[in-house]
Amino acid sequence: MRMLWIGLSIIICAVIGGYSVNSNLVANVEVERKSAQYDGKQFNNLVTIAPQSISKTLGIVKRYITENRVDTEPTSRLPMATITADSLAALSNDKVHIIKLGHSSILLKVKGEYWLLDPVFSERASPFSFLGPKRFQPAPISIAALPNIDKVIISHNHYDHLDKAAVRALAHKTAQFLVPLGVEGDLAAWGVDKQKIVAFDWWQELETKDTLVAFTPTQHFSGRGLSDANTTLWGSWVIKTDNESLYFSGDSGYFSGFKTIGDKYGPFDYTLLETGAYDEDWADVHMTPEQSVQAHIDLQGKVMIPIHNSTFDLAFHAWYEPLERALSAADKQSVVLNTPIVGEVTTVGCCESQETRWWHSL
Repeated sequence: MRMLWIGLSIIICAVIGGYSVNSNLVANVEVERKSAQYDGKQFNNLVTIAPQSISKTLGIVKRYITENRVDTEPTSRLPMATITADSLAALSNDKVHIIKLGHSSILLKVKGEYWLLDPVFSERASPFSFLGPKRFQPAPISIAALPNIDKVIISHNHYDHLDKAAVRALAHKTAQFLVPLGVEGDLAAWGVDKQKIVAFDWWQELETKDTLVAFTPTQHFSGRGLSDANTTLWGSWVIKTDNESLYFSGDSGYFSGFKTIGDKYGPFDYTLLETGAYDEDWADVHMTPEQSVQAHIDLQGKVMIPIHNSTFDLAFHAWYEPLERALSAADKQSVVLNTPIVGEVTTVGCCESQETRWWHSL
């Protein structure tokens, strides 16, 4: 229900001063935006999608007030595995290990290096500490308890993917930040050394001795305030080693780009695919679970892990519905699904089929 919170934020901003608040939300750091997707004012998707409007946002707010919403949050604590610096150190350095931290936040151990994808640790996915989607429960490890991080990778600048407080806390213990074009301005404004930041356009790659990282298209949008709509890019990430290959979706509506990415970089051992926060009112920019399973097939994925669920109330559906629908669609399409609990370690190349309906026990 991201658009709901954007709508509520607009209303609050109008009451308490509007643009004075906006100046605190938008970095306003001038950066270079040379890209085929940038028209001089904003970034654009590969195909034109319906623009967001205040009237549509207010309509969604009305739905939130008037509709009967059922099971949008769990009534008991979700299962979670404990993570410590010692348990992370004990993981082998010759494999790729995947740990879901909640929502779309992922901790990877890649050939001995620690990488964070879209790290969100704050209590709310919101510009305000008193309003907005609140976590169902804390992350399984704090930033302070994490070892030094080699790479932080960001898909786009929405509040449930780019956490200002987390970036500030990670700034001095992270070697490198990989971000979409324009997002480097936010990070620089928040205290990250510019020398640590690498900004990517779609299809740009970074190759190291052990890995290849590529930034690939999605169908989405960006913005953190009232004046920065689509002034930063959005996208997904490909991560490849000599023997392993991962795809991390960020946020996206279903589009032909998944097949293009699969043809160029697939097959993938694992796809980490957005499966949650969907609704008919924003179908262009968020997939249904059935579309997520089809995207996995388009990407030539072997095993799919549904992400972007079970952490924040961001839509009208029940909190467990994305997992149920993804499992049903996967069964019909003969797709292997892995549904780990938060904090559980998944090692690429080991025990791929870990389909557990852990939410049924709550």
